[in-house]
Amino acid sequence: MEIIITDLTRFSNPAIVCIAGINIATNECIRPLPYIATDECLRLNILPGSKLDGDFQQNTTRGLPHDEDNSYNSLRYNGACTAAEFYQVLNNTTVTSISDGFDYLFPEGGKVIPYTNTPQQSIITLKVQASQIRIVKDKSIKKKIKLNLLDNDGRRFTYLPITDLGFYNYAIRHFDDNDFPERINAFIDSQTDLYLRVGLSGRYSNNGRDGYWLQINGIYTFPNFDAEIRSYY
Repeated sequence: MEIIITDLTRFSNPAIVCIAGINIATNECIRPLPYIATDECLRLNILPGSKLDGDFQQNTTRGLPHDEDNSYNSLRYNGACTAAEFYQVLNNTTVTSISDGFDYLFPEGGKVIPYTNTPQQSIITLKVQASQIRIVKDKSIKKKIKLNLLDNDGRRFTYLPITDLGFYNYAIRHFDDNDFPERINAFIDSQTDLYLRVGLSGRYSNNGRDGYWLQINGIYTFPNFDAEIRSYY
């Protein structure tokens, strides 16, 4: 089965990364498990838009909402897809809003789905206007960036963690620049189309809230992209 990588996300352990992609024949999302070693990711040149071929089998160990989990026997790099192919695979998987995609009506300021309301999936694609998002610096944790979003249904989500590995690395390099993050927001504003890959964490509890937490797995602009963000550096 061949998938196009749509998610390349970081962990606190830099030795591993999480990848996920879309089977273009079915629009099914596949998350290969076990997580891939960072060195192997570099060796295979796995980036958003990479084509990977593998022998995948659904893995139900974690259960819902991580229905995308698949074990694999091998991964083979089949080159990069075209911009048109990447656009199409994102566009084919869009939902109207975060609440719609996860079948949970988020309250104002909500960022977590209670474990008692387990959704059927853990990754969705959202198409929004550039004016609906802003990349901001984390107020409490240096070198971290977050995303503020006005969703298509009018709900506001603030300080969502960005786990997109390319954006994380970009932030590490440029966090102290005088024009950061204004420069990247200006670039996003200059683009025609914007897609977000929105994911859910594994279940954990924080300040009395127990469940699956929102995170931004991927931020993709069209027709252009920032080459530094979408490359190893």
